[in-house]
Amino acid sequence: MREMERIYTLDEAAKVMGTTTSFPRRLVAQRRIRFVEDGLLVCIPESAIDEFLDERSESERRQT
Repeated sequence: MREMERIYTLDEAAKVMGTTTSFPRRLVAQRRIRFVEDGLLVCIPESAIDEFLDERSESERRQT
């Protein structure tokens, strides 16, 4: 049986990412991170957070 992927509200995503709530909101608005909508509720899959953080750390490593 396939496991369901964990999804986070924007508040939860901010805590996981170690940022303010406005940061994941901005990422969603700019379409810089994958997200799902259920009516008015916007959520971010765990894999999207992982991908974003991985890309961000790779970018930071290249700049040093």
